[in-house]
Amino acid sequence: MNAAPASLAALGPAVAATALHSLPLIARGKVRDLYAVGSDRLLMVASDRLSAFDVVMKAPVPGKGRLLTQMALFWFDRLKDVVPNHLSGDAPESVVAPDEVAQVQGRSMLVRRLAPLPCEAVVRGYIAGSGWKAYQKSGSVCGIALPPGLAMTQPLPAPIFTPATKAAVGEHDENISFAQLEAVLGAARAAEVRDTAIRLFQAASAYALTRGIVIADTKFEFGLDEAGRLTLMDEVLTPDSSRLWLADELAQGRIVALDKQPLRDWLGRTGVTGGAEQAALDLPDEVILGVHERYATAYRLLCGAAA
Repeated sequence: MNAAPASLAALGPAVAATALHSLPLIARGKVRDLYAVGSDRLLMVASDRLSAFDVVMKAPVPGKGRLLTQMALFWFDRLKDVVPNHLSGDAPESVVAPDEVAQVQGRSMLVRRLAPLPCEAVVRGYIAGSGWKAYQKSGSVCGIALPPGLAMTQPLPAPIFTPATKAAVGEHDENISFAQLEAVLGAARAAEVRDTAIRLFQAASAYALTRGIVIADTKFEFGLDEAGRLTLMDEVLTPDSSRLWLADELAQGRIVALDKQPLRDWLGRTGVTGGAEQAALDLPDEVILGVHERYATAYRLLCGAAA
């Protein structure tokens, strides 16, 4: 990885929230601010907010929103032949006032309105995070029995689909079985979501390996367009929604993660594992810088450029 910037000041100002006067604000998510553009489009602006355990931290990471947006745009373009996505094809700057362009430039997407499916389509090539906890307890994840004796650094025989509920801000996503997903979406739609998510994961993983990165797991979100077609939405294959590991380190049995692991490690050392008290935490500069360094490295390796 590249050396982290010496100070937060070197990264420039952070955007903790946007304030557009030309468009109505619909919602603020963990990271994105969502504005209505007429009745058929949305402007998604990625702030620099940082979350863990589904709770937004007090301190933002300067530049994080731009890194997330540019990486998502890269993946939407690369995977467009696998499944349609929500991008409208129009420039975000075209729908805001001239004095608001700086707020959205480089960190926003102008997208089509969809009917979102109430689930997260999680695909795992390795077992980590909540999946690892479930495996250690029961030998299975989301009702899928796995071989005994797996290590976190061992790939699964084949990627597995482990859906989760879509939680509101401040609440926790919960893993569910495929049968539970079928009860929510119907058997045919659930199978379509599963099969599409696995195809996306396989295509992305094959490319990422050529760039020295292993995609250990990721989550996709889907919606339905006006014709009822499954459409990829939100953001895709970023360090916010994926575990990205350096392949050469993994080959040596070590996990070096290009995501928010510095934050998770720090929260673990301070004894914080979840709950509303996280929102009031002041993060040390080295944690914020460490997160930025890993996100920037992931973008550089995967997309071949600096954001």
